[in-house]
Amino acid sequence: MEIKVKQASPIDKILKDSLVYKEVNSKKAVRGERIEYQIVLSAERVCYANISIDSPLKDYVKVYSVKDIFVETPFTDPRAEKDNGYITKTPAAIPDVLRPIEEQGNCITIQKKNTVLFVKVDVPYGIKAGPYKVSVNFDICPTYLSNEMQEARTAVFVVDVIDEALDEQKIIYTRWFYADCIANYHRTKMYSKEHWHFIEKYIKAAVDMGINMILVPVHTPPLDTEVGTYRPSSQLVDIEKKGDKYIFGFEKLDKFVEICRKCGVQYYEIAHMFSQWGAKFAANIEVSVNGKKEYMFGWGVSATDERYIDFLKQYVPAIQDRMKALGVADTTYYHVSDEPNLNNIDSYKTAHDIFAKNLGTSKTFDALSHIEFCEEGLVDCPVTAVEKIHDFLPKKIENQWVYYCCWPQAGYINSLTAQYGYRTRALGILIYKYDIKGFLHWGFNFFNSALSKYTLDPYLNSSPDGVYPTGDGNIVYPGVDSVYGSIRGEIMYQALEDIRVCRMFEKYIGREGVIKFIDEAANKDIRFDDYPESNDFFEKLIQDMLIEIENYVRGWKKLPQE
Repeated sequence: MEIKVKQASPIDKILKDSLVYKEVNSKKAVRGERIEYQIVLSAERVCYANISIDSPLKDYVKVYSVKDIFVETPFTDPRAEKDNGYITKTPAAIPDVLRPIEEQGNCITIQKKNTVLFVKVDVPYGIKAGPYKVSVNFDICPTYLSNEMQEARTAVFVVDVIDEALDEQKIIYTRWFYADCIANYHRTKMYSKEHWHFIEKYIKAAVDMGINMILVPVHTPPLDTEVGTYRPSSQLVDIEKKGDKYIFGFEKLDKFVEICRKCGVQYYEIAHMFSQWGAKFAANIEVSVNGKKEYMFGWGVSATDERYIDFLKQYVPAIQDRMKALGVADTTYYHVSDEPNLNNIDSYKTAHDIFAKNLGTSKTFDALSHIEFCEEGLVDCPVTAVEKIHDFLPKKIENQWVYYCCWPQAGYINSLTAQYGYRTRALGILIYKYDIKGFLHWGFNFFNSALSKYTLDPYLNSSPDGVYPTGDGNIVYPGVDSVYGSIRGEIMYQALEDIRVCRMFEKYIGREGVIKFIDEAANKDIRFDDYPESNDFFEKLIQDMLIEIENYVRGWKKLPQE
């Protein structure tokens, strides 16, 4: 029986019947880099295979089975109909879910059509330079279709390690973390032992894909909630009112930060203090009065209500003092209100002024797309939509961030499931070129309908009832007692590593030299709205950079200053 085994680029989303994809059998790497690739198998008839790994890097290799997700809604913007960046423009099955093969007993079913594995090799820092083989072996098992033992197959990939090492990730990366979605999907009581168990798993999964900032629900984040309604409370801070004073309990907040630190989180973003899209109302905050817990603040309370202002004057300094006590105040950021516009700049200013002076070394940041908020001094770190970023860049703002969400869906970068991988991978090179300090996205594990009216199963309803494009709300998937990553999450990780490779290259030829190298490879002045629309480009660009770095390391090329 013929069994085909090929290896492919990690940026390709390989469909069951794909015949054309980039074959890759080796890569140059540096210490601290994650090398990724895919193995594509097909057989004359269905068979089973036990998987084993043979490599000096065996302890640093992880193999995942790639599972399809049904893309109900590739896009919602009619302009995307003419966009060439989509694999499909109609509902279809697209590979995305990464399930560890250990959960399958290190055994896979090889189908007649493509069966795909995703391989991650985390090159250790202490390794010597040189080539290392990674052999993934497939011991084909007899089946009821055939009692004959089949010859084993092996996929051999070569990781050629250069005598260099990546610096740590400097870009700040957050995708909003929703504790309530975890409790809802896994049917656990909020902040029960079981809930904390899953919270840690989700935060570990986030850090593994390069996320280093976590949204902290000191109170339930006022996000994606229909006006007048309430999401399940995920409030970490216990609040009691006694007379004119508020008493704050931080036991759950302390535990949350402890888990974040344990998992490797470096930055913390405090949930928005005011309602979304305009800062018109107070956040939904529970307070105990005379032993009874109730929503003292929320939709019925104006952002400028004296009661809320008085509360914030006590609440914000108390949170800030606690973050100082935990040793993380310098890496804590505060939100005012999400996505304000010019129609509500006055209410945003009022909201900002209420508490910003109490933040000390912490910074404010929000997703917004109007430069006037910066000119008014209302935000330390503007998080600008990709379609507006070139309006901000000439201002040379010191702490400029960028974001995208369900928009834009045509022309610009994004991480929607139906899009080709380059749409996601391009982010890294663009962040490097334009010296962006952070990236924010709204959906790490959003398993709700639009406006959080009810809980959804992301496997059965992947695009909240067609309101958002598939993949916009989540980049991880829930398991029974685990969290599954995604191809999109790993492509994002590759984009983050691209930034680190650029910075390494910068040590040899300078920042302007690296930018020139990128633009010459692209044959254009790349921008957020004009970049190479090719999966191959980004893989080749980074490999070419590593070849140049190796030339300098080995002395085959002289440094420019020499």
